[in-house]
Amino acid sequence: MNDIQPYESSNALTKYAVTAIGSIAGGIGLFVIGGLGIIPGIIAGGVATVVGLASMASSDKTDKNMGVFLAGAGALTIASKLPIIGGLVGILSGIGALSMIGIGVWNSIKFFKGLKARS
Repeated sequence: MNDIQPYESSNALTKYAVTAIGSIAGGIGLFVIGGLGIIPGIIAGGVATVVGLASMASSDKTDKNMGVFLAGAGALTIASKLPIIGGLVGILSGIGALSMIGIGVWNSIKFFKGLKARS
């Protein structure tokens, strides 16, 4: 009898689900933060940057990767509130938010396909 399973492992499904939820929530969060005013946007960007830098100190590779992304998103949020380069950075931030939502949707599709294959 063949021991190869025709469906995704539980670890892979968990990874897809967590990535989907985190990416969709992060994309929506970027849109919300991008819509804030100048002072609240700079404060929120600063908090995101500090949390991202703190996450980069973790020993877990996933935490480090998300820390880099969060620190970058926080720095972009701060830069988008500056009058000189704010417009261009705001556009790039919107593209990043849409990309995050797209990654989340893609991972949720993979999660539900894997879940359906198990039943």
